[in-house]
Amino acid sequence: MKNLEQDKLEKLLEIIPSSPALRIAHFSESGEMMTEILSNFCQKREYEYQINCTDSSFFDAISNKFKDTKEVKPVKFTLERPRYMIQGKMYEYLFVTMAIKEEMRSDFLKKAHGIIKNAGNILIFLPKGSYEERYHWIELLEEHYYVASNTIDDLFENYDVLISKKMHGWGG
Repeated sequence: MKNLEQDKLEKLLEIIPSSPALRIAHFSESGEMMTEILSNFCQKREYEYQINCTDSSFFDAISNKFKDTKEVKPVKFTLERPRYMIQGKMYEYLFVTMAIKEEMRSDFLKKAHGIIKNAGNILIFLPKGSYEERYHWIELLEEHYYVASNTIDDLFENYDVLISKKMHGWGG
């Protein structure tokens, strides 16, 4: 993942309300700066932050960094696992900063749906200006019971952020 502008990421995090005991999950294969900003945000507000690391060297680096931090939990993760639910936890926000192969996206959204609370949000970081990829994701999100999809395309230099809400009361 290319570096994000810290001030702009902090601005994006303003969409997260100051509510007690929120949980944030993050699917990532790289990007220590983003995990650091998210972890600082979660530690200040006493939110739980789980980093699902799909790259083993990234997991090793992150595990070492956050070994003494109770709010941050790095997990070695593979997208091929049958379910994404870990210890029955559900998350209000799910950040996706890793590239997901086109043939895996539908399966990913189906499994991710099960770990997002009703009316929770998924935020998918896409390469800047990748309109075809954006529309493909939006179609898949709708197929898998996500609604109110919107794109923030003027915040980051290298990324557009696709935000969608889990439709509550519907789907698998």
